[in-house]
Amino acid sequence: MTSERDQQLGSLTVFTKEDFEEDWIKVASGGFGHVYQVKHKRWRTVYAVKCSPSLLQDSSLERTSMNCLMEEATKMEKIKFQHIVTIYGVCNSPLGIVMEYMARGSLEKILPTHKMSWQLKFRVIHEMGLAMNFLHSMSPPLLHLDLKPGNILLDGNMHVKISDFGLSKWMEQSSRMQYIESSALRGTLSYIPPEMFLQNSKPPGIKYDVYSFGIVIWEVLMQKKPYAGANMMAIIVKVAAGKRPCLEPISDDWPGECQQMVDLMKRCWDQDPKQRPSFTDVPVETDMLLSLIQSLVVDPENERLVRKMSHKPAISGNQQVRKASPYHPGNSRVLSLFLPVHDNVESPEDVLSEEICRVHENGLTLLHLMVIQGNVEKVKFLLSCKANVNSRVVCGYTPLIMAVQKRSPEICSILIEHDADVNMPDDDGWTPLHFAAQNGDDRIVRLLLDHQAQVNAQEHDGWTPLHLASQNNFENVARVLLSRQADSNTQEVDGKTALHVAACFGHVSLVKLLASQGADLEKKQKNHRTPLHVAVERGKFRVVHYLLKNGTSVNSLDQNHYSALHLAVVRGKYLICEKLIKYGANVELRTDKGWTPLHLAAFKGHIEIIHLLKDSHAKLNAKGSMDWTPLHLATRYSDEPVVCELLRCGADPNIAEKSEWAPLHFAVQRGSFLTVINLLECKADVNAKNKVGWTPLHLAVLKGNMAIVKTLIKAGALLDVEDITGCTALQLAVRHQRENIITLLQGKDSLMNNSGDRTLNDAKI
Repeated sequence: MTSERDQQLGSLTVFTKEDFEEDWIKVASGGFGHVYQVKHKRWRTVYAVKCSPSLLQDSSLERTSMNCLMEEATKMEKIKFQHIVTIYGVCNSPLGIVMEYMARGSLEKILPTHKMSWQLKFRVIHEMGLAMNFLHSMSPPLLHLDLKPGNILLDGNMHVKISDFGLSKWMEQSSRMQYIESSALRGTLSYIPPEMFLQNSKPPGIKYDVYSFGIVIWEVLMQKKPYAGANMMAIIVKVAAGKRPCLEPISDDWPGECQQMVDLMKRCWDQDPKQRPSFTDVPVETDMLLSLIQSLVVDPENERLVRKMSHKPAISGNQQVRKASPYHPGNSRVLSLFLPVHDNVESPEDVLSEEICRVHENGLTLLHLMVIQGNVEKVKFLLSCKANVNSRVVCGYTPLIMAVQKRSPEICSILIEHDADVNMPDDDGWTPLHFAAQNGDDRIVRLLLDHQAQVNAQEHDGWTPLHLASQNNFENVARVLLSRQADSNTQEVDGKTALHVAACFGHVSLVKLLASQGADLEKKQKNHRTPLHVAVERGKFRVVHYLLKNGTSVNSLDQNHYSALHLAVVRGKYLICEKLIKYGANVELRTDKGWTPLHLAAFKGHIEIIHLLKDSHAKLNAKGSMDWTPLHLATRYSDEPVVCELLRCGADPNIAEKSEWAPLHFAVQRGSFLTVINLLECKADVNAKNKVGWTPLHLAVLKGNMAIVKTLIKAGALLDVEDITGCTALQLAVRHQRENIITLLQGKDSLMNNSGDRTLNDAKI
């Protein structure tokens, strides 16, 4: 039996259950059966085994089922492509196909649980198109006929691989109604094209999969189920009538590429199969859109330094008197503690143990209350009666912390004389010294330090009293702390020193003080930003000037390789840019994505800074991520004046990026008429081809922009240029039903004959 199977399977391996470890983990279930994650005992490799429960239960079907299974496995095993799941063999006990294990599971699982970026969505769609193009390019074409998120698998890096090709053979052996009923049971009715419901006797063709692809595009973009809540008959009626999943959620805020992806989606699910594109054409469009969406420039992170404060407000005396009713002034037992002893009144000794030591709501004691009220004599009395000087309320406040908050040095002194712990923190790790520094009370700061308060104590986020003084611009407190050996280079949880904090808030006098007392001007936060980065990012010109004048490194890079100049350009701080360049900022430094300051200025549209960088000898044609130049970024993202400035400065309009897009391609893609004119006047190649063979004219036709089509033709655009699929601009217009453009292109000879003496200036009219 085994030898017979081996002969039938050729290069496929026959596995048994004993080849794998005992722990079979179910990772997916559906109409197809179950998929298990298994590990080979000898090879120590993880596989997936797809089994059908019906095959497991009916031994009489074993022979027939095994033959069908081998046929499917053999068919799939011959398909070797990076976006098709690899088949390794079959398992004869239990009956199933052994295939490559995909760590992230199916797209069906990912869509409702993960917030996918636009880049990831477009890549998934593109890789699906590549896989389907490969299948349809086989001879004869291999139809999938069950394309849906459940059969689109993702590896550990979220790359697509398509699985399950058994349905095409099954369809040959079943009636149309059996197929529809089976699809309904499997939950795949939404992906069936309308011609299958309209009593069409023809077998499914290659446009069947294209329709399913269009529905999957909608599902990926929306991350929702199509026709959610509709029953089987409602779906059939809608699809047959030409209705498709709702487009209302499509937002104008989506990137422009999304609108083009929606256009492709609509063409894929067209009611007429003849109007649907072929998978030969689909990857050309999706590759273009993916290359555009991947090149977005991401702003550097903001310095999210929120002013540090204790999370708990100071306690109001009146509030606590009302809340702690046992301590209300009307309480005779409490009053008796502070009255002379008479014969008819209980002596204090009678109530001391009961009242002074009692802990009430929120942990409040009588000593806390008297501190809050600022009653010096009663505080002394309670302490003389052995009240707990270090008792803590619920939030961890001691009487000393409350006295510091009340700014009462006299009560602070009394508490300290009675052995109050000057270093006891609250629940957030704030010591009395932290509160004194936050308040700017240098007198209490001195008092605490004179009694061994820890000058470098750190609260839970690592802030020292010096951090707080630097934040609040309390130079008086900072001087006291520094005179008592406060470490100006202590870093909090994000790596900020007191100098980072002072620079962030623009406290130039404190920056000078800290620098004069040994603060490290080059100290880096966890994100590798120096105080100069922080001051630049927050636009603190005076701090920037001081740091530069005192020798800080002007070209230090943060974790994303942003220099201070990069940050100044992004924030549009012209004067700071000018100052940085004066002190030697390198105008050619690159971020981790390869962007120079000029790239970022072009992206942000800061014309004055572009001019400044050009005068500082920045390279106008430097290539960054995807080999984009500043002019590519400007034509793609900025306004026409930015493009004009770069061209005026001498930027080359004919440099191609990684996908061989020239700036003119981007201008046409964006529909920016004036930018197209400016590029053509600067000798941009009107017939430049990108890697899929599209000229600017192809793009103008795709966008349906008649004005730009006319302009390109007047500039010498050739109509017979073919893309990699052999498609000319006219054929593209026909495919997309651009009737006006078809008429224009067909009449090109007469148009060109009448425009011999016309220039680009005519196109502006």
